[in-house]
Amino acid sequence: MASTTPTAQEMEMMGTTGAADHLPAISRMYLSASCPELKAESVMSLSDTEEILLSEMERVVTPPPIQEEEQQEELFIIESTTTTTLPHPLLPLSTIGLLPSITTRATTTAGLVTPPTTAALSSRRSLEWEFKGLTVWLELEEFDNDLTRAVEHFSSKHNSPFIPQSHTTAIYGMEHLSIEEARARLRTVRKMIPQWPTFAKPTGITSDIAQCGKPGQVCDIAWSELTLATNPQHEAALDLLYELFYGSVYSRDRPWKPHNSVAYDNPETNCLSLLDTIMYASQNPSLLGMERRVASIALWSTVGKMEDWRCLERVRFLE
Repeated sequence: MASTTPTAQEMEMMGTTGAADHLPAISRMYLSASCPELKAESVMSLSDTEEILLSEMERVVTPPPIQEEEQQEELFIIESTTTTTLPHPLLPLSTIGLLPSITTRATTTAGLVTPPTTAALSSRRSLEWEFKGLTVWLELEEFDNDLTRAVEHFSSKHNSPFIPQSHTTAIYGMEHLSIEEARARLRTVRKMIPQWPTFAKPTGITSDIAQCGKPGQVCDIAWSELTLATNPQHEAALDLLYELFYGSVYSRDRPWKPHNSVAYDNPETNCLSLLDTIMYASQNPSLLGMERRVASIALWSTVGKMEDWRCLERVRFLE
């Protein structure tokens, strides 16, 4: 993953040469190593009670106490297993408009992403992992195409592999059904699940590297995601979906760990930037600030590399 140290130009844009400002309502970000190859992992949570701190390896720097007469605002925590050099112990993130107010709710439902031109895609890296089987995706509703725009933004900016459809994976890599059998079963999904439960606002942003064989990981891939939360209603809906495709005898990871990826890359050539992910989310507040219904459920062939993926069937929950 790219270095987490902002460039001089980025620091100037963020206004770090001035006095520290109070910060708005993102309360926690932390960096940690989750596997030997992982350079950085980030999570933003939306707790209302934390304080913002910046830390270097095994150290937390606490900003001066806020005077009682001043209005107290939420602060940031950064914990890092890598050394991050910052010009001031408190980043004035408010100067870059972190999580500005959401003023519109123009809603669009999920659909096929219009891919970049062939010429544009030809210059982007391919995802090297060979995937398998038939996969069921949940396609979330969008607000002014925010998820679709995020996918294209990161692929274009980092010249990284292009995700053909914004999605949350429900079932991956089925190999026990033919395409026609799986399509026929998906067409009946609304008899069992009339509407998938709504997802609450994302709990954070995560960037990480997966290693095939680790718990819950089925490929070697670098990715950035909007981290979602499960609940008993989601677990029940996922059980029904597994029963539809596998019958009464099946196994799956519990609890479910739903997420909506916005960028992929190869671990060896990973250029996904922690700073870019944070900045983009701050400038597009609907990504973290909205509950989302499931607009569609889709069956995809995920055999081969990502450019070989194709949608086989789609059932819409939202018209």
